[in-house]
Amino acid sequence: MNLPKAPDSLCFDKDVFMKDDFDVDQFVADCRKQVQLEEMREDLEMYYKLLKTAMVELINKDYADFVNLSTNLVGMDKALNQLSVPLGQLREEVMSLRSCVSEVIEDIDGHLSKQEDLQKKKGCVLRLIQVVRSVEKIEKILHTQNTKESSSLESSSPLLAGQILERVATEFNQLQFHAIQSKGLPLLDKIRPRIAAITSMLQQSLEDVLIEGLQTSNLDMVRHCLRTYATIDKTRDAEALVGQVLVKPYMDQVIVEDLVKANPNGLQLMYSRLLEFVPHHCRLLREVTGGAISSGKADMVPGYDFLVNSVWPEIIRGIEARMAYLFNPGNPDVFYERYTVSMEFVRRFERQCSSQASVGRLRVHPTYTSFHNKWNLPVYFQLRYKEIAGSLENAISDGLETAPAGSAYHLKVSEVLWSCLNRCWSDGVYLAPLAHRFWKITLQLYSRYSKFLHEVLTKTPAPEATKEPTRPLPSSASSTSSRTSLDEAGSESGNPASLSTKQLVYIAADTQKLQEQIPDLMEIVRRRLEAVGFKNFTVVEAALGDSKASLSGSTPTLNARMTQHLSERCSRYLKSASEVPRLYRRTNKEVPVRASAYMDNALRPLHQLLTDSTGLVTPATAQDWLRVTLCDCTQRYYETISEVLSSVRKMEESLKRLKQARKGAAAVATTGANGGPTDDGKIRLQLTLDVQYLGEQMEKMGLQPSQISMFSTLTELVQEARDLAEQNQ
Repeated sequence: MNLPKAPDSLCFDKDVFMKDDFDVDQFVADCRKQVQLEEMREDLEMYYKLLKTAMVELINKDYADFVNLSTNLVGMDKALNQLSVPLGQLREEVMSLRSCVSEVIEDIDGHLSKQEDLQKKKGCVLRLIQVVRSVEKIEKILHTQNTKESSSLESSSPLLAGQILERVATEFNQLQFHAIQSKGLPLLDKIRPRIAAITSMLQQSLEDVLIEGLQTSNLDMVRHCLRTYATIDKTRDAEALVGQVLVKPYMDQVIVEDLVKANPNGLQLMYSRLLEFVPHHCRLLREVTGGAISSGKADMVPGYDFLVNSVWPEIIRGIEARMAYLFNPGNPDVFYERYTVSMEFVRRFERQCSSQASVGRLRVHPTYTSFHNKWNLPVYFQLRYKEIAGSLENAISDGLETAPAGSAYHLKVSEVLWSCLNRCWSDGVYLAPLAHRFWKITLQLYSRYSKFLHEVLTKTPAPEATKEPTRPLPSSASSTSSRTSLDEAGSESGNPASLSTKQLVYIAADTQKLQEQIPDLMEIVRRRLEAVGFKNFTVVEAALGDSKASLSGSTPTLNARMTQHLSERCSRYLKSASEVPRLYRRTNKEVPVRASAYMDNALRPLHQLLTDSTGLVTPATAQDWLRVTLCDCTQRYYETISEVLSSVRKMEESLKRLKQARKGAAAVATTGANGGPTDDGKIRLQLTLDVQYLGEQMEKMGLQPSQISMFSTLTELVQEARDLAEQNQ
């Protein structure tokens, strides 16, 4: 039925009413999301009117048919009654036919079931007949063999014995197959003792022939015997027999604890003798099974791996049973030697395997896993961790102790750190399975050293000092003297009471050296990790970059500590400028011609810094220390001189007023006997000479006075004061 076309303005789709899953509630909920209920009601009424109109038009269109419908149905009931009788008869005939067919089908199904059962029983009978025939055939072969001139199977010729065993094995294989298929049948239980006797005889014969073939090195006998084992699916029995008869006696003679302990290289000699077993005693087996180069593919007997399933298990059982002390990790040096020698033995044994597939079978063998698990590597690492980390902690507890003569570093703790880093990856300590653990401790060592430097540079208590005026550079804790020794004032934590200039230089030199040697360490780590198949060295380089950043992170604190330390030492003497007026006022001293003695004392720490840092840090680093220190000292010195000159000027003005009051009575007191410079002039001249000397010493240190902030202002200040004094004079 086609619905009438609806206006596009409706809030719903007219086709939604024709859906089988139409739901009124869902329809209303969907419409309410678009319009209000009033508008939806109006749209529904509009569409209802359209439907009503369409229905009327449809009725009008087919009105004649509607009218004739009742007329056409007149007499229809009589016709239907006439059809009911023949239809009933037809139904009875169909039901009767259906019943007959069902009986035939049931009869056929019964015959088929009986036939299927007969087929099964026939199959069982045939299998039992085959079992009996196989048993009789095997017994006949064995009886025929026993009635020959050679009264026993074992005493026959090797080749003949091998051929007969193959025939018996082939028939026995069929016997086993049919016996399994006939399991549970009474007849099988009756002949089971005969089957057991054949099995026992065949197994014993195979063992005897294999042993004889190995003892006499009879290639054909061994080949036939192994092929027979493979025919009856008993290859693992052959491998176990070789392990017990051929391998175990040899291992009992070689794996002896007393013999190993009697020789310093006893373990290595034992492993060498164990490796000799394969070429000396397994040559025949390898040639037959394809493990030797000379093996011919045509005569090869596949399915065997005597090295993996016979030799290796007996070696490991012997070692674990009689050499258990090897796995004791109590002495890490001894454990390392035993482990490396043992793993080298494993690698050499793997090289004796005939193929990569054989190596793969070896590595998944239970005894292979057991042998590796015996080596308690986590305990070994813990001992190494305590040893390595403990040595660094001991060095840290000693503080900034000087390194021994000849060391590449200047502090003992730095030398110990580099030694620990190298020890992690050195022969005698590093083991490939622990690469991830040694990498972790490497990063931890760098982190611990960086933390130690941070503690030394930030937590060291500063000496008591006179408060200074505010300076432009931030200051940290200062030190009392460059001669103070870390070891003399050290605490249990390794933090000294104060740091000397030389110690700060040593810290700077060692951190720079450690950063420069990180690429060397990276190469060592790269070689070790490449050996274990690691390839993502971007992560390794990034981690070492972080360690380098942690080392360089102490540089700003170190620089601030150094400049603060030098500033405190220099400024202590520069304060002596305030004593200059006392030296010249009313003392009739000669006119000054050289700088004051305090200036040399003030600059001595800076000259000492140049001496101590030569060859240890870069010249640029030393120059930066000097520049920042002199900027700070010049600022303080400027403040001191400003106070001195201000005091001199006030004194001078006071004397002038007094002179005017007393009409020259005080002139003699402030003027030289011969009319020379006044005391105030001498003071200004002395300060000028001191400032000039400071500038000269800056140049000798490699700095230009223009690089020092406030120095030009300081020069102008004393020059202005001197000019004023000359004018007054």
